[in-house]
Amino acid sequence: MPEPIAYLKGEFIPADQATLPIYDLGVVMGATFTEMTRTFGHQLFRAEEHITRLFASLKYGGITLPLTPDELLDITTQVVAHNTQLLRPNEDLAVVQFVTPGENLMYAGTGGMHLQPTLCIHTFPLPFPKWRTLFQDGAHCVTPPTRHIPPQCIDPRTKHRSRLHWWLAERQAQKTDPHALSLLLDFNGNITECAGANFLIVKDRTVFSPRHSRILGGISLQTVQELSQELGLGWEETDLQPYDALNADEAWLTTTPYCIAPCTRLNGAAIGHGRIGPMFEEVLGAWSNLVGVDIRTQIMGV
Repeated sequence: MPEPIAYLKGEFIPADQATLPIYDLGVVMGATFTEMTRTFGHQLFRAEEHITRLFASLKYGGITLPLTPDELLDITTQVVAHNTQLLRPNEDLAVVQFVTPGENLMYAGTGGMHLQPTLCIHTFPLPFPKWRTLFQDGAHCVTPPTRHIPPQCIDPRTKHRSRLHWWLAERQAQKTDPHALSLLLDFNGNITECAGANFLIVKDRTVFSPRHSRILGGISLQTVQELSQELGLGWEETDLQPYDALNADEAWLTTTPYCIAPCTRLNGAAIGHGRIGPMFEEVLGAWSNLVGVDIRTQIMGV
């Protein structure tokens, strides 16, 4: 029986052997740049755009990967082609690429800071049962005391794993509701994003997004924008506060693993009528048509 593989430091290896030394700067300093894409019907979705964003993040972080984007895509495709053989037809993969600056050999006691970037590519089956309640009842988002890191500190368009503030925010939100998702505000009280998802509201058939300068420019967010416009929905970037979300017709989360999900509560109060709305269903249906997979059926396991 074949086993899943990963790619680490230039080699295809068994996935259970893909580990980092304790002196890698991804561990020592939390300096890790990352992307996650997924498959639909065992085929990668918008992988080129994820790789483009990864290279932009690496440039921002001062890391030069000794591969071209096309070479990284080819390696990723090889990992996916092998690992999808292990799936059932109705299963799909999350595909993770991450890069650290390399190993701090001074910590290893063998030398100084002659860094070679560490690249890892690995996959895991998407855990669809985890998200079923989102498609039954909608998400409950909570705005915790922890605020989003200001763009003056780390540009939010960079996808990274320096995420202690998200860990703290999740713990704070879950004191209100064990199943809540944290939705961070900035220092001016504007809505930004969730730990793994962008946040949108809909009012009078216009979709409103926080300004791109304050959030990660999600590939799923871009997909929702394109589908919304095809469906005749307006699109606007603006400052949003919790007041706006509570008085919206609908609110959505957009993310790679489950694509789009409704958010029906904020801080314990109903958003709109507190139910999954018709415009969400329109966009979900359009996304399912785009990828040739019934996303709701796949997640609900029916």
